[in-house]
Amino acid sequence: MAHETVISLPHLPGVYVFKDAVGTILYIGKAKDLRRRVSSYFQKMKEDAKIARLIEAHETIGFIVTRNALEALLLEAHLIQLYQPEFNVLLKTGNPFLYLHFTDSKKELPKLEMTRTRTKRDGRYFGPFLNKKEARQVYDFLLRTFRLFICGKTMEHGCLDYHIGRCAGSCRPDFDKEGYVTRLELAYDVLAGKHQDFMARIKEQIALYNERLEFEQARALFESSEYFEHVFEVLKTKFSFTKYRPEIESVLDGMVAAGGVEKMEVMEVDAQGLKIKAYEQAAYGLQMMLDLEAPPVTIDCFDISHFQGRGLVGSCVRFTRGIPDKKNFRHFIIKTVVGQDDYASLREIVSRRYRDEQDKPDLIVIDGGKGQLAAVLPLVGFTPCVSLAKREERLFSEQHPEGVVLEKGSDLGRLLMSLRDYAHHFAVSFHRLRGGSRLF
Repeated sequence: MAHETVISLPHLPGVYVFKDAVGTILYIGKAKDLRRRVSSYFQKMKEDAKIARLIEAHETIGFIVTRNALEALLLEAHLIQLYQPEFNVLLKTGNPFLYLHFTDSKKELPKLEMTRTRTKRDGRYFGPFLNKKEARQVYDFLLRTFRLFICGKTMEHGCLDYHIGRCAGSCRPDFDKEGYVTRLELAYDVLAGKHQDFMARIKEQIALYNERLEFEQARALFESSEYFEHVFEVLKTKFSFTKYRPEIESVLDGMVAAGGVEKMEVMEVDAQGLKIKAYEQAAYGLQMMLDLEAPPVTIDCFDISHFQGRGLVGSCVRFTRGIPDKKNFRHFIIKTVVGQDDYASLREIVSRRYRDEQDKPDLIVIDGGKGQLAAVLPLVGFTPCVSLAKREERLFSEQHPEGVVLEKGSDLGRLLMSLRDYAHHFAVSFHRLRGGSRLF
């Protein structure tokens, strides 16, 4: 069976998927040559115990052909985030992608920023970039070269960054906004324009530095040029996950196992009765509602509990693919807040929960309304964050500042309300436990 499976694969770039007899996705990988890459697994069975377990557990191998190896790399990362296969280790947590975003707002000063997701905010996006180092280097180069850094301060003579040539000067009362916007458009043209012409000018400048014996400047510019080449390669592909949606649905959701074994009926996965398919629909609904790049896999929810303003405690629960991930549950005793202040209490526990930036989920949910959301948004960085007010089941987010009422019977509504109620009961139980301990 292994031989027949391998010879059916093409010598083309793409993504391959190992699945077991009931359709569970075991492993997702990428390849420049699908047949050669997959055949190597069967050759390494005796040398690698993990590969041996994968081969023993698998029943079928599906594949999606991509236009090139770079698209295979990006598609692999997207699918691993979405399906969380057992045998994959990397790319399962956090958001692996970055975008360069040129904002376009009539109320605020337009600027160049980095973001982990595409949102409904006005502006122009470039990406996704999986190699974050390359994207950040290009971002820093554009800020530095076109003097686009915005310090956010207000100073009569300008900030220190302004005087060393880094800040655009928005901190000064005589800020040249028109000149700044012109430079911002030039930076945009670098990414959107003729990449070959830009690289040619960079090479000319490197040669000029070398002629002047300015080797340090030449080396620094050469390193930047390599980052630009990689970023331009990504932009040239014009990659979009959505164009592979039919293949994804066919290979990962609708594939029938070899030997006539049909996919088993989906089973209940948590105490609220959510089903696997229901979760996938809910996650896709969140992606659409919040304009996320991918459906969220890991979702955290925060809640505060107290008795008449005393004994403040907090909780954070995590669901992974709709299932309570109890090893990532957290209790908090509020340490810095005096009296009843839910906003300050939320800020404290959110800050403590994400001391490790790598431990952030795909989406954060706050039990509360618009005020609670505003209190924690500055603390979560690029991670999408929403709040859910219980009275109307109204969801607030950056995309919905006035809130949108959830349908209680919908998959999306059931997922978020289950998560919120779970966090609430977890916090209340901890509060009662602490109260009982003190009385005893």
